[in-house]
Amino acid sequence: MCGRFVVSRASSELVALFDVDVEGDNLPDPSWNAAPTQRVPVIIDAVNRDAATDPDAPAVLRRLESARWGLVPGFATEPKASAPLFNARIETAAEKPAFREAVIARRAAIPASGYYEWLVAPDGSKTPQYVSAGDDEPILFAGLYEWWRNPTASADDPARWLLSTTILTRAGAGPLASVHERMPVFLEPGLMEDWLDPRTIGDARLLAEISLAAEELADDLVFHTVGAAVGTVGNNSPELVLPIG
Repeated sequence: MCGRFVVSRASSELVALFDVDVEGDNLPDPSWNAAPTQRVPVIIDAVNRDAATDPDAPAVLRRLESARWGLVPGFATEPKASAPLFNARIETAAEKPAFREAVIARRAAIPASGYYEWLVAPDGSKTPQYVSAGDDEPILFAGLYEWWRNPTASADDPARWLLSTTILTRAGAGPLASVHERMPVFLEPGLMEDWLDPRTIGDARLLAEISLAAEELADDLVFHTVGAAVGTVGNNSPELVLPIG
């Protein structure tokens, strides 16, 4: 699973790094301890409405937006109606009511520098590990997103729509299987276009393709032990990712 992660790059860097066309409002600052229900940056592709009347306009625009980490299904009565859906198992996402519509056409990429996982010892004690590509190389998590409409907000209220996201997970692979039985689905850059394109129908084939690619990417990731301070949500500094021991 993935319950905490790091985004050390500023939004302006993410815009340049991932060829973003539209930069959303109120993008979050870098974080070394992003936790569920907090705002995180997400990359989504959206159909460009101008393309219908302007033949020179791109058919799809890439957006960097701020989203609540913890997907809120469109049918939810309100965002806190249940525990935050911050992870979704890729094996069953296409079947679950909370995720299946997003699998079809609302897929996201969540940029990160790395994530934390807790290694459980035979005696039950837990030791936090920081997993990354090393040398501050960016990684991408495959995710889903949803827009939830607040039925009590007026049409001109900026809070009328809530964008939320979840990170897909799969069985742990390679060296990461020794850390936890589950891991995020790492998005292969070469598959990013198909994954994000809302015109591509999300189906079992697409899910299987990115899951298999994530297994290969896992072989290149590294991890090390970090301090227990990361377990407290209020702690947020670059020192959290430093190795100890």
